[in-house]
This record gives sequence, structure tokens and C-alpha cells, in this order.
Amino acid sequence: MEFLWMLIMGGIIGWLAGLITGRDVPGGIIGNIIAGFIGAWLGGLIFGDWGPIVGGFAIIPAIIGSIILVLVVSFILRKMGQKNNHSHQA
Repeated sequence: MEFLWMLIMGGIIGWLAGLITGRDVPGGIIGNIIAGFIGAWLGGLIFGDWGPIVGGFAIIPAIIGSIILVLVVSFILRKMGQKNNHSHQA
């Protein structure tokens, strides 16, 4: 049951990060869960574990880390898309 709660919280955190940034997380629900988990790890590394902890996640650092992750991934995907468009226009 604890693992299911972690999946749900990871999905919510990833979804919130996409909502706050206005960018969709690639991969739908699975992408949101992955973004939530990686974002929580990243946020914990940068900001530590403080604030309310739900489902094993320190919510505030997890959301901030997920926002950073979503912004970085969307920037990379946009740059990759621009490279692919330029190479096909030749």
C-alpha cells in the first residue's frame, strides 16, 4: 500500500509541476510519476527534506525539484526539435 501511495504522490507532484510551468510532461501519467520521483530526488538534493512529508515525499522541495526538471526537459526537447527541423530543411 505504501508503494501505491508513493506512485500516486509522484504522479500528483509531476502533474503539479507541469501545471505550474504550463508544459506537458512527456509520457502522460507514467511521465508525471517519473517526473515526480526524479523531481523529488532533485529537490531533496538541492533543498533538503523540509516541510510536510506525504507518501515519503517532502512536498515543497519535491514540487520545486519537479518544476526544475520539467523546465530542463522541455528546454532540451525544444532544442532537439529545432535541430531536427534545421537538418531536414537543407
